[in-house]
Amino acid sequence: MMKRQLPPLNALRAFEAAGRHLSFRKAAEELNVTPAAISHQVKALEAFCGAPLFRRLTRALLLTDTGQVALPLLAEGFDRLAEAAAGMQSQEDGPLLTVSVTPSFAAKWLVPRLDRFRAAYPDFDIRVDATDRLIDFARDTADVAIRYGLGEYSGLRADCLMSEVSAPVCSPRLLEGPHPLCTPADLRHHTLLHVDWTVEDEATPSWRMWLLAAGAHGIDATRGPRFNQESMVVQAAIEGHGVALGSNVLVDDDVAAGRLVRPFDLSLSDPLDFSYYVVCPEDAMDRPKVAAFRSWVIAEAKQRTS
Repeated sequence: MMKRQLPPLNALRAFEAAGRHLSFRKAAEELNVTPAAISHQVKALEAFCGAPLFRRLTRALLLTDTGQVALPLLAEGFDRLAEAAAGMQSQEDGPLLTVSVTPSFAAKWLVPRLDRFRAAYPDFDIRVDATDRLIDFARDTADVAIRYGLGEYSGLRADCLMSEVSAPVCSPRLLEGPHPLCTPADLRHHTLLHVDWTVEDEATPSWRMWLLAAGAHGIDATRGPRFNQESMVVQAAIEGHGVALGSNVLVDDDVAAGRLVRPFDLSLSDPLDFSYYVVCPEDAMDRPKVAAFRSWVIAEAKQRTS
């Protein structure tokens, strides 16, 4: 059999997504990479093919003749790959339930409660797939996901679990000492801990927003260490390394246990009303393990907010 001469799979995926959207930016959003990465992968594929696949205009991206011929074949090929992968997986109604969830939500909310799920549903085993990537149920292995957003997921069933508000939290030790946290102005004497959001906009809570709302002037809202996971920011606050702007969903357990305190009353609600949702395909809702997890996680969320 002749050995297949194939370019890297990532380059093919980048081209197929960019060709389908006629946009490097939209392809990057779909594949959870940067537009520059998409451009690099497409250029590598063009070098492999020895022909341009796109015409790059000032405000448009068009397929060349070569690209137009290749795109539908690749799209069909990826569909076949997805079907083959699905066939290789264990039976969908088997005991293993895969839940896709962000790492911070998994660490600070879901994992501490999993013993209760196992006690309620001992016939099912749970696999937590902690990732910031937005999963595609048609191609990925997840049975159910917990997502943070507006709840508008086309073709999927989304049930609201919890809304989010953010407020300063810190170790109880910071309420004492030479500069105790009594008023927002006292933050000038303390380290601010930040989440290094992938995309920062008015929908992401920030120290700048909170200090402005609190009327605390003359404090540099940009100073302090940054972390790419909210759970690490919370842990740094627990260790007394500074003050975090913590989501109630992620810090309530630590506040209840006395590991953290809220020194001020002012909170920031999400301006876009983002919430946590349990999400699954409509045709998967009646599968026993999916139904069990949905029922359990909704009950857990109601218990928390009651």
